[in-house]
Amino acid sequence: MVRTLLHRAGDSQTDLSDATQPSQKTFRTKRILAKASRQNRPIPQWFRLKSDSKIQYNAKRRHWRRTKLNI
Repeated sequence: MVRTLLHRAGDSQTDLSDATQPSQKTFRTKRILAKASRQNRPIPQWFRLKSDSKIQYNAKRRHWRRTKLNI
């Protein structure tokens, strides 16, 4: 069952019912999903333990349900 979600962007409403992925993806879509999967990981522990590093976590971490890729 596919639910239709309405997203309010200013005065217009956008239908987000096509947000599900098909089982047979094109190579371009699969490549974009693979890159997003590689980027969506925490920083390595050795990088966190470096003495001059101020970066403690990956600020661009993405949750699959909260933030979509818009592809």
